Amino acid sequence: MLQLMVTKRIGRRQFHFTVQGSNFHDVVAEYDRLSFPDVAECGLCGSDNLDLTSRVAQGKFKYTSVKCLSCRGDLTFGKMERDDQTVFLRRREDGQLDWRAFVKTEK
Repeated sequence: MLQLMVTKRIGRRQFHFTVQGSNFHDVVAEYDRLSFPDVAECGLCGSDNLDLTSRVAQGKFKYTSVKCLSCRGDLTFGKMERDDQTVFLRRREDGQLDWRAFVKTEK
């Protein structure tokens, strides 16, 4: 079993992921499943105070995102339909990361 440690920078934090496979090709294929770039700052306010978050909506939909702890903006990860283990950061049609502003819901 081969392993590869991958470091991704999200704001001022570093996150370390370990991928493994039975051979070099499998390890690199697993690394490719983390197909998202480092995120240096919030696309809305420019803060580097970012963190990774996860949540479950309606008891069944799993979301993982980069959350800005300053303005509460959100950048959600997407999954490939044919391979739900491959993740990427959602982008708008113009190719920019799809940062969403926090919207307070009334109760």
